[in-house]
Amino acid sequence: MTETNNRLSRRAALTLGGAAFATTAWHPARADEKVVHVPMNAPFTGQEAMGALLVKNGASMAIDEINAKGGVSGYTLQLMLMNDGTASAGGYDPGQAATNARRMVNDPLAMAAVGPYNSGSGKAMSPILSAGGLAIITPASTNPDITDPKFAQVYHPSGPAIYFRTVTTDAYQGPNMANYYAKVLKMPNVYVLDDSGAYGVGIADTFQTQATRIGMKVLGRDRLDPKAADYSPVLSKIKQLGAASLYYGGDPGAGIKVVKQSYEIVPGIVKGGGDGMYESEILTGGGFPAAEGWYATIAAPHLLDDAKAQVWVKKYASLYGSPPSDYCITAYDAVLVIEDAVKRVVASGKALSRAAMRDAIQATKINTMQGSISFDDNGDLTSRTISVFQIKHSAAFPPDDIVHQYRYVGVAPQDAGS
Repeated sequence: MTETNNRLSRRAALTLGGAAFATTAWHPARADEKVVHVPMNAPFTGQEAMGALLVKNGASMAIDEINAKGGVSGYTLQLMLMNDGTASAGGYDPGQAATNARRMVNDPLAMAAVGPYNSGSGKAMSPILSAGGLAIITPASTNPDITDPKFAQVYHPSGPAIYFRTVTTDAYQGPNMANYYAKVLKMPNVYVLDDSGAYGVGIADTFQTQATRIGMKVLGRDRLDPKAADYSPVLSKIKQLGAASLYYGGDPGAGIKVVKQSYEIVPGIVKGGGDGMYESEILTGGGFPAAEGWYATIAAPHLLDDAKAQVWVKKYASLYGSPPSDYCITAYDAVLVIEDAVKRVVASGKALSRAAMRDAIQATKINTMQGSISFDDNGDLTSRTISVFQIKHSAAFPPDDIVHQYRYVGVAPQDAGS
């Protein structure tokens, strides 16, 4: 599938097949052309298609700007979209993500990749990318296991780190939100839910561990089946326990049902989650008034209201016909990391190779809208800001408008020294 105008409408996104391979402004390379492919993996179909489209737009915007200036060090960048959403999974599918990773590795023009959107896909892709020596930069996946040195033999067994992030991880997103519950919202207790996925279990684990450590009583923990229709038994248990709050770790598949059914059974308690709850699908699928008041975090600074980002925000809205999300910026920055790495490899006189690109990405030190970007030895972003939002319905804007329906309420407290 080819895009000639660098736009992918939501309707187009939702009709891409599970194994779809799309390109941005793609054309076959001539023999005399110097082209670098930038594969991007995300669920362009299913429950998170709109969020995936937003980060795709952020990456596309950066690539278009780079190419409009003549490329980078004589090279043209081409974004190659790879869909890991399948009908059977209803969204991202780790099996399809693994297939996409093999395609990336088998593309001789691919020197660095962007994605994935989901941590479950990241876990499936990372060992394959490691075997192929292909670095990837995720603007959205946050499960800490993938970059934890304890699991190096699982996720990058063939050598040094290849999985980099322009967001921080759930080692901070979960615990910092527990701090927010305890220190800002003054919650005495919480009931924890997860959706059984890699991301959901991981962020719920870190939230629960920190909540317990700082003295907030954890009344219980349940794992939800995202394909089940009825969560009333566990929600009724939360009601019977008199919980002051609940925390949900997971994606919109189960999250939408948690929003709807918790409004019916425990409407008055504080409810929140991670960046899986910062999705347009939560707004439209959960609906109002059910979604009203929910808290959600993102694993990055909130920049859309920042004066220095307004020119960029307006340009994005003009190009794509809708406002961006903060993860559009982290996707944009992922491409800037690749651009900077190409520049430094070429300037060094080395051949442009995957190994040289990986080493250059590891050594990144650039300033972007979100501040200085650099990575530790594991590939994790050295900045650890967690931003907190609360859903506050505004009838003046479309119901799926993330920018205007999620109100920024501040940075989650981080423990000293962490």
